[in-house]
Amino acid sequence: MSKKSITNISMDELVVKKGKTRPDAPEGPDLGPDFWRDAHVVYPEAPKKQLTVRLDADMVAWFKAQGKGYQTRMNAVLRSYFKAARQGTER
Repeated sequence: MSKKSITNISMDELVVKKGKTRPDAPEGPDLGPDFWRDAHVVYPEAPKKQLTVRLDADMVAWFKAQGKGYQTRMNAVLRSYFKAARQGTER
């Protein structure tokens, strides 16, 4: 994610923003005003590499059906597998 793709909005704008949370999402904890005062954006450690990869159509359709950000979710699944596999080889 580049800094150009980040949009800053005020708390008032955030309150009226619609459509970004699933209706069945649980309520999160109250973070309090100190959390937002001290919060900062965390960027990935390394840039992502663009490549062409062939995947099963049903798998891609399943990820896409979950909504925007499907490639990020696919990356997270691969990273989880990578971490688990790497732990199995480190002794």
